[in-house]
Amino acid sequence: MKFKICENYKIWFGISSAIIIIGLIVAIASGLNFGIDFTGGTMMQFDMGREFNVEEIQEVLAPYELDADVIHAGSENHEVIIKTKVNLSNAERIEIFDSAKEAFGIEDSAFGQTEQFGPTIGDEIKEKALISILLASIGMLMYVTFRFEYKFGVSAIIALMHDVLIVMAIYSIFRIPVNSSVIAAILTIVGYSINDTIVVFDRLRENIKYMNKKSHFEVADISIRQTLRRSLNTSLTTLLVIGSLYVLGVESIKEFALPLLAGVITGTYSSIFIASPVWAIWKNRESKKHSYKAA
Repeated sequence: MKFKICENYKIWFGISSAIIIIGLIVAIASGLNFGIDFTGGTMMQFDMGREFNVEEIQEVLAPYELDADVIHAGSENHEVIIKTKVNLSNAERIEIFDSAKEAFGIEDSAFGQTEQFGPTIGDEIKEKALISILLASIGMLMYVTFRFEYKFGVSAIIALMHDVLIVMAIYSIFRIPVNSSVIAAILTIVGYSINDTIVVFDRLRENIKYMNKKSHFEVADISIRQTLRRSLNTSLTTLLVIGSLYVLGVESIKEFALPLLAGVITGTYSSIFIASPVWAIWKNRESKKHSYKAA
């Protein structure tokens, strides 16, 4: 007996709802862990003149209690970028550099650039990100509705919103810093997820023509099984590439790769366990309503 995916939609909806609700509770209680891109703070850049470990820099910064992000920079990763939410005065920045100079024996000329900025830019980024997601969702709804039907479009958008909420819930629960790279990754996730969902919907549309005697849940399950190998293979190859970037990349690349990893997994999950069941539930209720009126 084959496992029924769509008819067990309560299990999948329950799992997703639990993650989203927990993330929402944590976000309300503690707030999202916004990075310096959104909160404002201080950025400093030094040329270490050699390769270094992040732990070495963190040891020097420990007495100042900055809770700073330390990022490799430069063509040979000899430069370090220090980002902290603390607004440091000019004297405090010089003091930190003097500590690094003493610890690593670097010259005065190694002090590259320093910058202090407020949260205004972060508010602008958040606003534009929300507008971008909204416009993308409207465009995708129009496209899927034109190519398939309105119910397919709404189901796809629900799956997209599910993906965004799950990724943000993961960041909320595990207190992972949210920065501009996360926003860029989420926009990428939205595009990837809709592609996987359309593959399932395309097969579903074809099967409806030849399976009139089967229920919508059965047709959806058959369509999912027919496209499952393709979806998994695509996701696995994508995960291999992004996983390599995360393992081998520098910190700035990891900040972008991490939400992509979560998004690809979530997008594959929603295409199978969210989008198709939503469509099947909608069509099933519509059929029952028409049957009731006919009776």
